[in-house]
Amino acid sequence: MIEKETFTKKENGAQVLKFILFSASAGIIQTIAFTILNELFRWTYWPCYLIALILSVLWNFTLNREFTFKSASNVPVAMAKVFGFYCVFTPLSVWWGSALTGAGWNEYLVLFGTMAVNLTTEFLYDRFFVFRGSINTNKRARRKDEDGGVEDKAFNEENAG
Repeated sequence: MIEKETFTKKENGAQVLKFILFSASAGIIQTIAFTILNELFRWTYWPCYLIALILSVLWNFTLNREFTFKSASNVPVAMAKVFGFYCVFTPLSVWWGSALTGAGWNEYLVLFGTMAVNLTTEFLYDRFFVFRGSINTNKRARRKDEDGGVEDKAFNEENAG
């Protein structure tokens, strides 16, 4: 049986902030990849979006697993759960993105709107499904607990009284 995880407001806020910042970095990767494929190769919306999405998901998963959720869970299992999310999200977002751009919407407006939906839904999915029961279980989190709440032991030693 999985223990119920409880977090303070500060811990929850830190998770949300880290997720947003890492997602923003993934968004930059996605935007650059999309722009290269869209502007240089002049491909239609969906292949540009799909390739850019895959690159950003790999980046985002890696950072959020290690730093936001500090999870030591089985990586292939966690990645399979994220893959499940994208088995639903990707076809839907490709469908609405193609429909909207086909109706004359600007492809970048559609891309950024889709990225906002992705950020929100993936945070909730990761937090309450993918990493549920394994938050703060990796070496970084254990080291923080051992070092009095600071993630970097060198920082503790340098700033000791």
